Amino acid sequence: MNTLTMTCRLGCGACCIAPSISSPIPGMPNGKKAGERCIQLDEGNLCKLFGDESRPKVCSDFSATLDVCGTSNAHALTLITELEELT
Repeated sequence: MNTLTMTCRLGCGACCIAPSISSPIPGMPNGKKAGERCIQLDEGNLCKLFGDESRPKVCSDFSATLDVCGTSNAHALTLITELEELT
């Protein structure tokens, strides 16, 4: 397992699509279901709330690691989906 923090790949967005988020998100007061695209993800797969205090803590606290994000955007979506299914 490689838990070393890495730099997010701009335009990936897998962490904003694959997992369920139970915390309220602006525009999604009940959070989001696994596999549901976050309403705050723009057309370039960038978070509209990045750096904003209204961004959910769970999102701000996320750190990209190779074992979660893999080697490509598609790999990240697969890995995070698998982790979601296991929890």
